Amino acid sequence: MLRRTLAIAVKELLHLRRDPRTAGTLVAMPILLLFVYGFALSFDVQHIRLAVVDQDGTSASRDAAEAFLRSGYFDLVAREHDPRPLERLFADGRAQAALVIPYRYGADLTAGRQTTMQFVLDGSDSQMATTILGYAAQIVAALSPLVRLGAAAGPVVPLPLVWYNPDLDSARFLVPGLLAFILMVTSVIATALAVVREKERGTMESLRATPMVAIELLIGKTVPYLLVSFFSAAGAVAIAHAVFAVPVRGSLVWLALVTLAFLAVGLGWGVLVSTIAETQQVAFQLALLSSMLPTMLLSGFIFPISSMPAALQWFTRIVPARYFLVALREIVLKGSGPAVWWDQAASLVVFGGLVLALATARTLRSL
Repeated sequence: MLRRTLAIAVKELLHLRRDPRTAGTLVAMPILLLFVYGFALSFDVQHIRLAVVDQDGTSASRDAAEAFLRSGYFDLVAREHDPRPLERLFADGRAQAALVIPYRYGADLTAGRQTTMQFVLDGSDSQMATTILGYAAQIVAALSPLVRLGAAAGPVVPLPLVWYNPDLDSARFLVPGLLAFILMVTSVIATALAVVREKERGTMESLRATPMVAIELLIGKTVPYLLVSFFSAAGAVAIAHAVFAVPVRGSLVWLALVTLAFLAVGLGWGVLVSTIAETQQVAFQLALLSSMLPTMLLSGFIFPISSMPAALQWFTRIVPARYFLVALREIVLKGSGPAVWWDQAASLVVFGGLVLALATARTLRSL
């Protein structure tokens, strides 16, 4: 038994030596995943875009605002004296949180009276909002002993206000991300397998004998999957709304157009994968690895991009789901128009054009 087991082991080692791609994958993949998970899997939230509305204008109110900025969690993006600009700052995505310091804040502290401080949050990302609220509560709790050092002061009571997702329901944050994740993975895998299947069956040889050009093959292969994926996406949005109470506050037309652009990117990526793989097994593995891991880890689906190292943040720019997620959440949760997310949609279109051009060029070599 030992001899037979050893013979099988030697046989597998010889097979790996003849197949350096598999051997390289087995060696490199754990290292790659270790680096990606080690840097990306972080629930710490940093560089939170904070707007300060100081209605009091005293040294006490300025000290309160500085306490937030000195904490290292918040970056000041606007300083106002009136809360009315907050709606525009949140709608444009320029602010993720706002600190509102009321009139007579300093006078109430000096007189030893209890005072309130309002903290406004963008709840469209419930996970991040919960973390930010925890940071704010810690900072506000520390303000009371800090102020007592100079004068008798009453406690400072935080009064949180959450926009877009007042209950901080995680489903409203996760379901749009799941939609992007599922659409990306399924569209890439479906298209890659469909094209590689032609190679395995030998029908690609027949296509070479026809006057068909590469772009015709690409369109003929991707359009059916584009339609099927689009109707699948529409059903998923309906289920998200009916079952998980995810609102659709924006225009359905804009949502449909952005989704079509994203699906086109996924299908183009699937075609690109099919030009590299020769078998359905290899195509499935390449499609899964190149779509699932980046979409899950580097798109902002679960882990905030702002908390990743600078090099990894740059790498997320080549993950199409990153752009789709921003536009999707803006349309679905905030009801924002193209003026807010047009740059994300444009990046998605440019990315899709580059992928389709590269897929066409590689397909030309096989026809």
